[in-house]
Amino acid sequence: MSYGWNDVQRIAEELAEAHPGIDPYSVGFVRLQQMIMNLPDFDDTSGRVGEKVLEAVQTLWAEELD
Repeated sequence: MSYGWNDVQRIAEELAEAHPGIDPYSVGFVRLQQMIMNLPDFDDTSGRVGEKVLEAVQTLWAEELD
């Protein structure tokens, strides 16, 4: 099932699974956006996302790794 920018929890879970050895806070927003857009089943390639969404993803991704 596909998902988009509003699914920050799902994005964080997918990133944690795909990149377990990466510190989420070491990833800049441009790279983070690219990593998200490359996730399987991510289906919102408009690229229209704000910093608040990316910050939320980083925080949730870090929580997933704990």
